[in-house]
This record gives sequence, C-alpha cells and structure tokens, in this order.
Amino acid sequence: MRHCHILTLALSLYFLALFLPTQARHHYHKKHKHTYYHNAPEISPSPAPAPAPSNASDEATSPSPSDNENYHNASNSLFDVRTFGAIGDGITDDTESFKMAWDTACQSESPVKVILVPQGFSFVIQSTIFTGPCKGGLVLKVDGTLMPPDGPESWPKNNSKRQWLVFFRINGMSLEGSGLIDGRGAKWWDLPCKPHKGPNGTTSPGPCDSPVAIRFFMSSNLTVQGLRIKNSPQFHFRFDGCESVHVESIYITAPALSPNTDGIHIENTNDVRIYNSVISNGDDCVSIGAGCHDVDIKNITCGPGHGISIGSLGNHNSRACVSNITVRDSVIKVSDNGVRIKTWQGGAGSVSGVTFSNIHMESVRNPIIVDQFYCLSKDCSNKTSAVFVTDIVYANIKGTYDIRHPPMRFACSDSVPCTNLTLSDIELLPDQGDIVLDPFCWSAYGNSETLTIPPVFCLLEGLPQSISGNDIDHC
Repeated sequence: MRHCHILTLALSLYFLALFLPTQARHHYHKKHKHTYYHNAPEISPSPAPAPAPSNASDEATSPSPSDNENYHNASNSLFDVRTFGAIGDGITDDTESFKMAWDTACQSESPVKVILVPQGFSFVIQSTIFTGPCKGGLVLKVDGTLMPPDGPESWPKNNSKRQWLVFFRINGMSLEGSGLIDGRGAKWWDLPCKPHKGPNGTTSPGPCDSPVAIRFFMSSNLTVQGLRIKNSPQFHFRFDGCESVHVESIYITAPALSPNTDGIHIENTNDVRIYNSVISNGDDCVSIGAGCHDVDIKNITCGPGHGISIGSLGNHNSRACVSNITVRDSVIKVSDNGVRIKTWQGGAGSVSGVTFSNIHMESVRNPIIVDQFYCLSKDCSNKTSAVFVTDIVYANIKGTYDIRHPPMRFACSDSVPCTNLTLSDIELLPDQGDIVLDPFCWSAYGNSETLTIPPVFCLLEGLPQSISGNDIDHC
C-alpha cells in the first residue's frame, strides 16, 4: 500500500514536470506574437539612446538589427536622425548623420520607413543629394527645423550653389511633418546681381547662382504635406522629370521683394495635384514649365507674389508643350499677376486645354494675362515663330484689379495668334475709383459666353487664316 502511494506520487510529479514546461512555452509564444503583431503600431517610438559601445563607434550611430526579424520590422522602422549622430543645435553640421539615416532607411526591408527630424531641434545640412531607388516607400518626417549654411560666404566652395536638398530617383516618398524648412535666403537675395538691388531693375556683374531649396528629380509617387517652408534663396520647391506628385496643406512664405523665390515650380512633370495651400513670396506662387500635363491646382491662397503662371515657355527658341491644366477655387491677392500664360518669341510647341475657374482676385495688377512677348530686357527682337496658345477657358473670375493696368490683357503673336479663348462670368472692378479700364487684345481669337465686366469687345471671332495644320506645332 505504501509502495502504491509512493508510485502514485512519483507518477504525478512526472506528469506535472512534463505539463508545466509545455504551458510555459505555449504562454511565451502567445505573448511574443501578441506583443509584436497585434498591439505594436506600424511605427514605434524610438527607444532611448543607449550608451555608446567602447570598442565600436559605428555601433553607436547605426541601429543594430534585432535577432528577431519581427521585432526589427515593428520597432526599427523609425529612424531618428539623432540615433545616427545628429546634434540639432543649429550650429553643428549634421549632413553626414542625415546621409547615414537616409541610406539605412532606404535599404531597410521594413514596409514602412520613417526618417524622423524631431521637434525642438534645428539641423544644419549642406547641399546634399539623397539618392534612390529605395526598397519600398519612405517618409521624411520633419517636425523640427532644417537649415542650410547661412549665405554664400558660408557655402562650401566645392558644393553646388544651384541646389540645396535634392531627392533623386525616388519612387514612393512622402515629405511631411509639422516642422519648418528655413532657406535662410536673405544674404542670397542681396547679391549685387539680383534685379531688385539696382535702380530700375539694373544689376551688377558677379556670381549669381542661388540654390533651390527642395528639388525632386526623376522621381514618382511623391507627397509633400503639412510643412512650412520659408525664405528660400531661389525656388522653394522644384519638380523636374517627375510623375504623380501630390502637394497638400503646405505654407510657403518669403518677402515680396525676394527675387526668383517661386513657391512651387514644375518642369517635365505630369499627374500633379496641388491643393489647400498658402503661398506668399517674391515670384510666381506656382509656375508650370515645359513638358507638363495633367495638372490640377485647387484651393490655393496666393499673394503677395506674381500669381499662378504657365511659363515662361520657348526661351532660346526652344520647344515647349503644356496641356490639360486646371486652376480652380483659389484666391489671388495683392499680386503683380493673377492667372498668366507667358511665352518668349521664337519658341515652338503649344499651350492647350487650360481652365482657370472660380478664382477671386484682390487688388491684382494683371488679373488675366496672356503675354507672348515675354522678355526680361528691352532689346528682345521680333520673331515669326511662337508657342501656340489655344483652348483656354476663363470662368467665374471675380474681384478687383490695380488701376495701373487693364484687368485683361491678351497680347498674342502676329504670326501665331491665340485661338479659342473662352470667357464667362468675369467681373473685375477697380480697387480704387470708378473708372473701368478696357481689356487689351492683340491677335487674340475667342468669345465671351456671357456678359463680362468690363465687356470684352476686342476678341476676334473665328480662326485666323494663318492657322493651319502645317503651320502650328500642336505637340
């Protein structure tokens, strides 16, 4: 009997020993899966920086991959630039840290990769090209401040003075955040070569290159969202050779007399959406260059500045093709121009399929303007070729204009007139006084679908005899 009890106890202990490890392994596995798959966010907060290893400085600046790939994907998809050695004191050159963060994130296998520029820090970066292609999508989240060197004298002599931050061959990138990109452009604007420095726009000889703040080149599926950018030395944003660009809810500001500080410039770029943004600067709020098509601009507050422009096109006898452009539901105020098409004499190609609709003007000098005689000097000679301007719609454009200029100006080429200009619901009144100036037309063909204020009697009906399929490059 006693042996029986002993045998029973032994068997119980044996089965208990088997059962407990099994349950422990099973519980641990569930906990691991629950922690890293179910409750972990896509982008986890950056862990507190660990002390630097005494024997490997590289390990101090590069996050080491975890043995567990799931943990690596969940928690290391956020790349804080401080983890790579960036200081963010507004003085230290943090360029190499940003390059390291970019290269690491770009090659990461994580499905979502975020390079974080944290709030409360100011990072100085030299002229840099961030190159792709990257593995999957990438987010550059700027919550702090980014700055270039302060002016031409601080710019490294071996660095390009034509660009600051360039993103090259990137597919699927978002530049976003609640922070600030400060171009520190004042010293560049004061170069003697700049047109506002001398009397009557005269300039002095000397170096004149000024960097574009943010340039995207040969890239696709791009988003720029939520940022503030100010005081670029030249253009604030430039998109060259890009496809599928979405700009949303950004704020661009520079002084009214800051030269060539276009807010957003696009060139050879298509499928572009620019929405819900405020742009106040010293040049065009948005400028659309050669090779652009399928562009939608909506809910933009523009001014002071030079308005929203297509062009300039055809400079140096070049060929330019622009089509399917829409500008709508926007406000342009205290600006040199409203909606403008500007081309040089001697060019070729065409501007076609453009709609400007539902736009409110506030004290704009030239609310509606087509200028096929665009020239920056007084010695531009007359030429017989020109960029063909056709199928342009102006609808529901209302507000006030500066009385120094006519509210509408259609100055078109003698040899290549503008055609199919259509106006409806136009109401433009002087911002001072009661005298309503007449519109100006030259070689402009089109019609008014409704009564306009002021009336447009100067448009020519039909099509000019000089226009034929052999004469015009329709692109």
